[in-house]
Amino acid sequence: MEKSIKITSIIMLGVIITVLILAVSLNGIFQGQSTTNTISTEGVSTVKAMPNLVSVYFNVETKAKTSENATKLNSDIVDELKSSLIAQGFDESRIQTQSFSVYPNYEWIGGKQVDKGFIATHSIKLEMSADESSKIGKAIDAGVSAGAGISYINFELSQEKQNEYKAEAMKLAAQDAKIKAQATASGLDKQIGDLVSVQISNFGYYPWNVYTSMDSSGRGSGDIALAKEAAMNINPSEQDVTASVTATF
Repeated sequence: MEKSIKITSIIMLGVIITVLILAVSLNGIFQGQSTTNTISTEGVSTVKAMPNLVSVYFNVETKAKTSENATKLNSDIVDELKSSLIAQGFDESRIQTQSFSVYPNYEWIGGKQVDKGFIATHSIKLEMSADESSKIGKAIDAGVSAGAGISYINFELSQEKQNEYKAEAMKLAAQDAKIKAQATASGLDKQIGDLVSVQISNFGYYPWNVYTSMDSSGRGSGDIALAKEAAMNINPSEQDVTASVTATF
């Protein structure tokens, strides 16, 4: 009786081991199929977008023996700049500080580093509707009269428009990836299955620059003349918003 029980136990143990081995083998086969029987395609799209904003970037740079004085001089010019722009009819909410910094001013004289005090720099952005581009000249005059320089002028998309065009570009890129996968599978007498994974490879949008200062101050007479000339000859056109998506089916 005891011998019969031992034999039965051995048999049962053998069956369990066999089932486990078979399960592991089948799992490996199915996993191999799921990773092998896939197709990855890259979808790309380009959407045309008309810029809806014009941005004028001002630069205010001041020098002084102490950081406090450099900052004070800078603040006075910035306040004057804002007052001048508001006086020209620009909304205060469209005047934004982009950056501010104060750092030591060293110059090399006779092969030696000489401490010349401190430099304070302030970057100010004036944003207006693209329909108001005729007012750029007034903005430049206001900046120059306050003692600011013109860094660059851009046609741009507002954040809301960027999100809108980004969504459209991504959608079209995803559709392109699926069409390519379906066409490839059809050529192999197959059909694509469910989506396994998707990766957003790239989204591209760059402001359209119409003027950039030739030097860091942007206050030279040549710079101002060029900025005004660029403002007078602006003819905005559609810009490309691109996207690419990699999908695996």
